[in-house]
Amino acid sequence: MNKKIFIFFIFFNGIMFSQIKGNIIEFKADSVFNKNKNLEFKKAYGFYLKKAYDSCYLYSSNVSIKKNSRVEKDLLNYIQGSSAIKKKIYRKALDNFNSISKKSGFNHLKNFKLGKIYIELKKYHLAIEYYKKWELEIDKSNLITKKAGYHNFALCYVLLKKYHNSENYFNKELSLIDKKDTLELISYKTDLASVYYNQYIDDKAILLFKEAYDLAKIYSNIELKHNTSKNMAIVERNRKRYKESVGYFDEYVKWKDSIWSRDRIWQLTEKDKKIAVAQKQQEIAVQDEQIKRQKVVQKGLLLGASGLLIFLGGLAFFYRKLQSKNRLITEQKEALNVANNTKNYLFSVVSHDLRSPINSIKRQHQKLAKHIANNDLPAIKEATKSAIAVTESTSHLLNNVLHWSLEQSNMLNFSEEEHALQPVIEQVLFDYENLAEAKAISITSELDSEIIVLTDKESLKIVIRNLIDNSIKYMDGSGSISVKTEKHSETQARIEIKDSGIGISEEKLQKINALKDLSIEKIDRSKGIGLGLLLCQTLIKKNNGTLFFKSEEGTSTTAVILLPLA
Repeated sequence: MNKKIFIFFIFFNGIMFSQIKGNIIEFKADSVFNKNKNLEFKKAYGFYLKKAYDSCYLYSSNVSIKKNSRVEKDLLNYIQGSSAIKKKIYRKALDNFNSISKKSGFNHLKNFKLGKIYIELKKYHLAIEYYKKWELEIDKSNLITKKAGYHNFALCYVLLKKYHNSENYFNKELSLIDKKDTLELISYKTDLASVYYNQYIDDKAILLFKEAYDLAKIYSNIELKHNTSKNMAIVERNRKRYKESVGYFDEYVKWKDSIWSRDRIWQLTEKDKKIAVAQKQQEIAVQDEQIKRQKVVQKGLLLGASGLLIFLGGLAFFYRKLQSKNRLITEQKEALNVANNTKNYLFSVVSHDLRSPINSIKRQHQKLAKHIANNDLPAIKEATKSAIAVTESTSHLLNNVLHWSLEQSNMLNFSEEEHALQPVIEQVLFDYENLAEAKAISITSELDSEIIVLTDKESLKIVIRNLIDNSIKYMDGSGSISVKTEKHSETQARIEIKDSGIGISEEKLQKINALKDLSIEKIDRSKGIGLGLLLCQTLIKKNNGTLFFKSEEGTSTTAVILLPLA
C-alpha cells in the first residue's frame, strides 16, 4: 500500500511545483535588474522562467555574488535551489534554501521548498516541521500551493502512520478541490482510502477506492488507471473475492504493459535521438574539416578572382569609354544625316514650289507693264489683284519654310495654355478676307464660343492658315469655305474646315490619312505630300491632337482637327 501512496505523492508534487511562481519572486527580480546589469544573472533567471533548469543551474553557479546585495543573494539562492530540486541534487538545494535570509520576503516559498526536499530525503518529521512554518503564512500562498501543501502534509502523516492527522489534512485539501478536477479527486480519494484501509475501516476505504477507480476509468491518464486497478485487485483479494481480483489484476497488467510500451518507445526514441546526434556531430566534424580546406582554396580563388576582376574592371572601363565615343559619333552622324535631308528637302521645296509663283509674278508684272503702257485702268487693277494673290501665296510658302526650319531645330516657341477657339480662328479668317474676295470665295463660320482648348495658339494658327490656304489653292474658280467648331467628346474639341474644291481621290486620301510619325525620310513629293501638310501634322501632334481628312472627289474636302479640351 505504501508503494501506491508514494506513487501518487511523487506525481502530485510534480504538477504542483511546476506552477509555483510567486509574484514576489518576479517583483524581486525586476527590482534587481533595474539596479544591476549583470548579464549572467539575467540569463539564469530567464532560463528559470523558461523551465530550462539545467541551464538555469549552470548560469546561476557562474554568477559572482561577492558584491551582491542581500536581495540578489536571496533571489539567486532561490532559483538555483529550485533548479537543484529539479535535478534531484537535494543536498545542494538544502544549502541554497537555508542560505536565504529570513527577511527575504518569500519565506513561505522557502519553507514550502524545504518541506519538499525533506520528503524526497524521506525525513518526514522535518518535512512536517517546515510545512507547519509554511502554514503559519498560508495566506501568502495561492490556491494551487495550498492544496499541494495540505496534500503533502497528509501524506507525511500517512507515511508516519499518524492516520488521524492525515485525515484532517485530507479534509482540508478536499475543501479546496474543485469538484470538476478529476485528477485531484482521484488523488484525494485514493490517499484517504489508504488512511482508512490502514486503520481497518474497510467500508469507507473500499468505497473510496472504488470511486477513485471509476473516475480513473473515464480519465485519460494511464498511470491513474494502472494504480487504481491495482488497488482494487489488492482490496478484492484481501476480501477473498478472487474472481473480481483477477479481473482487476488483468486490467492492471494491461495498463502496466501500456506503460511499459510507452516507456520503451520513449527509450528507443531517446536512443535513436542520441545515435542521430552522434551521427550529426560526426557529420559536423567532417564538414568542419571540409570547410577548413575549402577556406584555403577559397582564399586562393579570391586572390585570383580579385586580380581578374581588377583586369576586367579596367577593360570594361575602357570599353565603355570607347562605346560612349562611338555612340556620340553615331548620334552626330544621324543628326548630320537629318540635317542634310532637311536641307535637301527645303532646297527641293524652294526650287519646286517657288518656281511657279515667281514665274506668275513675272508674268503679272509683264501684263501690268503692258496695261500701263496702254493706259488700261481696269486691266491694271485686275493684274494688280492677281499679283497680290500670287505674292500672298508665295509669302505663305516662305513662312512654312521658316516655321518648319525652326521646328526641326527646336527653336520654335511653343507654350501650351488654355485658349478659347473662337477668337483664334476668327483672327486667321480675318487675314484671308481680301484674298478670298479677290478669288470670289466665300468664307463662313459656325464657332462655339464656349469651347476652350489646351494648345499653343501660334502653332494652331499656322495649321489653320495652311489648311485654309490649301482650300483656296485647290478651289476651281469661285467657291465656299466653312469653318465649324464643336465638342467631339468629353475630352476633345473638333474643328472642321470644309471647302467646295476639287476634292481628293480615294487612293490619295488613304495615303494621306495613313501617314504616321512623319519625317523627312517618309515624305514622297510625288504623292502630293508637301511641306504644308508635313508642318500641320507635326504641329498638331505636338499639341496632343489629331489631323485627318475626308473628301469626295470633284465635290469637297473636309479637314478635321481634334484637340484636347482644357
